[in-house]
Amino acid sequence: MEKRRLGKSDLHVSPLCLGGNVFGWTADEAVSFALLDSFVAAGFNFIDTADVYSKWAPGHHGGESETILGDWLKRRGKRDDVVIATKVGSEMGPGKKGLSKVYIARAVEESLRRLGTDYIDLYQSHRDDPDTPIEEALEAYGALIKAGKVRAIGASNFTAERLAASLEASAQHGLPRYETLQPEYNLMVRDFEQALAPLCQRHGLGVIPYFGLASGFLTGKYRSKADLKQSQRGEDVEAYLSARGFKVLDALDAIAERRDATPAQVALAWLMTKVTAPIASATSLKQLGDLVASARLKLEPADIKMLEAASS
Repeated sequence: MEKRRLGKSDLHVSPLCLGGNVFGWTADEAVSFALLDSFVAAGFNFIDTADVYSKWAPGHHGGESETILGDWLKRRGKRDDVVIATKVGSEMGPGKKGLSKVYIARAVEESLRRLGTDYIDLYQSHRDDPDTPIEEALEAYGALIKAGKVRAIGASNFTAERLAASLEASAQHGLPRYETLQPEYNLMVRDFEQALAPLCQRHGLGVIPYFGLASGFLTGKYRSKADLKQSQRGEDVEAYLSARGFKVLDALDAIAERRDATPAQVALAWLMTKVTAPIASATSLKQLGDLVASARLKLEPADIKMLEAASS
């Protein structure tokens, strides 16, 4: 399995990252374990989660995903075989959010406990915190790196301006820098290409985008409003049921048929030509097989040109 370096860190990951947002939500423990087993058995090593997953589900409080992942690590003894990415900063409850030094120090201990490990490979700021000085957050991360609790740090959902300011602060003050960016990026949402992509390229940051399949739209299973009832995330893709969206699906269908692949595989293979490792989730082994196959699909320049023309 090809491994790609995360920024300038010493972390090397598979070209596809398994999204853990579904663990404990739309995938129970047994299904989550089966997905993780199959993913690693196929030669992949990169898993992304967050402390807040899946606080949005009725009766959940956050931490469900990390807990399931931690239980899997404990039972399988696979800690050294995987790169675990998690996040801090999203609201977990009253007074439990942001990137202050005090909160990061508290939140990391809770994540480590749930994950059942003494270190996190990639610890990410889930979102920017304008109320906390940039240097304070980076100092907090620096203390965790020095203590061996975190190996590298990353940013998620940052604007180009704030990411640039963070990188500048790291350089000026000798603080650890964000080695990765986790933006929303797919064939339907290409804003990343405008300012963030050049910034990441200039500074050698790894890019690990979420919603690689546009909440499932790029799998091709949503082609009418009636199809939106197929899953809990159906409402997230209604805006894509447009002339542009159908043009993208037509291009995916054409390439998939020509390459003996699926639309999802083609969409992820396109992303793999642009970024370090897209993140995608699965709730069944069949879906996971579709995702895994994308890493073996090599698109031709004509395929890439066709997709980008359709989604422009």
